[in-house]
Formats: sequence, structure tokens, C-alpha cells
Amino acid sequence: MEVLKDILGEITQVINNVNESEMDGVVDFITKNKRVFVCGEGRSGLIGKCFAMRLMHIGYTVYVVGETITPSIKADDVLFAISGSGETSMVLNLVRKSKDMGAHIIGITSREGSSLASASFKKIIVPGAVKGDKGTDKKSIQLLSSLFDQSVHIVMDALCLKLSYKDRIDNDAAIKNHSNLE
Repeated sequence: MEVLKDILGEITQVINNVNESEMDGVVDFITKNKRVFVCGEGRSGLIGKCFAMRLMHIGYTVYVVGETITPSIKADDVLFAISGSGETSMVLNLVRKSKDMGAHIIGITSREGSSLASASFKKIIVPGAVKGDKGTDKKSIQLLSSLFDQSVHIVMDALCLKLSYKDRIDNDAAIKNHSNLE
């Protein structure tokens, strides 16, 4: 059974429905003098770690929530919160606490009307299928939230590319921040 073309078609459909002006609004807001925090549960958290690594490569101060070296979030910091449903309780708890501290929330979710989207200062809607979708709401041949996760990875890499253009960081500059311990 061949599935790669079907998967690529699904991803293309999702990416074509991402509002790039939402991404541009985030790019305009994020600066290198802001500390950036990233959170998500499960695979969304893993995609968040990929995003955090790429931000580090292009010169941003970035932390992954839950790591042992992550400091406390403070006023004017930025929290990228990733949740396909926009209703993940751990993510929403972090969003509430971070907002109480004065942090700016950037929500990445598939649901425009979700709690995460509503609580966010800025948001990027990535309308990929997530694990709770059933019946006609299930817009993917893939399991659980694979389509959302794959699409978010592409969107967040594109966001980093836009930031690198803004900051005039090219591949040679980024590679200087890449680990040489391998």
C-alpha cells in the first residue's frame, strides 16, 4: 500500500490553509531581546523542542518548559504554547500561569475557537487533524494527530526562516550555533 503521496497531499492542504499573516505578526513581535519559552505535551512537545533548537541556532534565547535548566518565566517573556485541540490541560495551566506573570502567549493550535486560541496574545492556526477528531471531522488517513504535528513542524521551521530573514542570519551564521560535539 502506497501512502506517501496521500500524506504529502494532506500536509499540502493544511499548509495552504495556514494564514501566513498570522506568522508575520509573530515575526514582527519576536525580537532577540525577548526570552522565548516553548511548551507542548506529547508529540506537540517534541515539535516544540525542534522549534526551540532552531531558534537557538538563529540566535534567540530559548527554553523548553519542563527541562531542568529552564528558568522561571517573567513579564515580557514569550511563551509558545502548542496544542492541537487547544484544550490540553497542562498547556492551558502553563498559559494561565504565564499570563499571570505578564508573559505574552503565542498559541499554535488547529482550533480557532479553542481555549488556547482565546487566551493567546497572538496565534497561528494550523488546521490539521488531531487525535480527538472522528467521523467526518477526521480529515486524515493518518493516526491520531500526525497531520497536525507534521504541519506544525513545517510552519515553525518557516517561522524561523522568516525570523532569520528579518535578522539577516544566513546558514553560515546559524551553523556557528550548531553543536560541534557530534
